[in-house]
Amino acid sequence: MLKKKIKMVFLTGLAVVIPAGLTIYILFFIIDIMDNLLTVIPDPYQPDTLLNFHIPGLGAIVTVILILICGLVTKSYLGTRLVVFGERLVGKIPFVRSIYQAIKRIADSLFMDKAQSFKKVVIVEYPCRGIYSIGFITGTPNGEVQQKLGCCAGVYFPHALTPTTGIFAIVPREGLIEVEMTVEEAFTLIISGGIVTPPNHPAPLSVSRLS
Repeated sequence: MLKKKIKMVFLTGLAVVIPAGLTIYILFFIIDIMDNLLTVIPDPYQPDTLLNFHIPGLGAIVTVILILICGLVTKSYLGTRLVVFGERLVGKIPFVRSIYQAIKRIADSLFMDKAQSFKKVVIVEYPCRGIYSIGFITGTPNGEVQQKLGCCAGVYFPHALTPTTGIFAIVPREGLIEVEMTVEEAFTLIISGGIVTPPNHPAPLSVSRLS
């Protein structure tokens, strides 16, 4: 009996320590990466050299300030013209142009709210008949794809435990089953491998398919 109680207490402690520990570890890892960005500054002007001591997280603060400054400059008339001029220069470099445009579109979709990417959770019969996977609508393919395949949508299927990797597929609209699950709940379900299930949502009267 005592052994069982000790085991339960230990498992309860693990349930608290592991999420908190991993969160703190990831935060410190990100802060450490941002601190390393300060190494581009010449040694005589390094904050550690000027202050004679190290301030943890200073790189993160400087990075945030630089991003804010870039945002303010870009919002101005001169900044907008500089960005357009820079994009024109990049657009003349074949290989670099493709990489830059792809990254820019992804950034615009995620941060500028210019698309509905990752804002709708769907269930798709994938990878084979009778097997279903949870995916996220990433957008609508261009006109040529629509003409060849009909009305369809791009769907990203994250891998369990490692959602930063996954499969992208173009799925007919009639094959998309809409669910009330939020993006955060879906990611939690996928990352946990189905261990952590989202709360129940009111069940629709019939299966809702996107049209």
